[in-house]
Amino acid sequence: MDARNSALLGFDPTDIGDVITAMYAMISGPPGPRDWALHEALFLPEARQARTGVDGDGRPWIQIMSLEDYRRDTAPFFAANGFYEIEIARRTELFGNMAHVWSSYEARRSPEDVEVERRGINSIQLYRDDSGRWRIYSMIWDNEREGLALT
Repeated sequence: MDARNSALLGFDPTDIGDVITAMYAMISGPPGPRDWALHEALFLPEARQARTGVDGDGRPWIQIMSLEDYRRDTAPFFAANGFYEIEIARRTELFGNMAHVWSSYEARRSPEDVEVERRGINSIQLYRDDSGRWRIYSMIWDNEREGLALT
């Protein structure tokens, strides 16, 4: 785990809130590589991450990525840009060994930026294994745009 995430050394993987907080810490930081070992620890190996949006004609699109696809897709952006995704609201639903987290976020280029670059929602599904550890099974997100806003 790199120094940027050193505060997470004591995070509790049996606590859904800690897992979500660690996920945000993993993708946030100054320009440079992210903590991909933490990425693998938070997500199941077969997990999927999906970015959604609309094209210039208003047609929906989706990009579904494995963990490796996500790292490959985002590494050039993270290498060149500061990116801080900050959770602003959370709703968690739990049933047995599965959980669904609706997590609203704001993204900025630095923690001090007043201007928000984007806002949106992460829909995160988690699985609790036999040790009680929560891991992310899938995550899909969409950003605000004209006609679509957080309430």
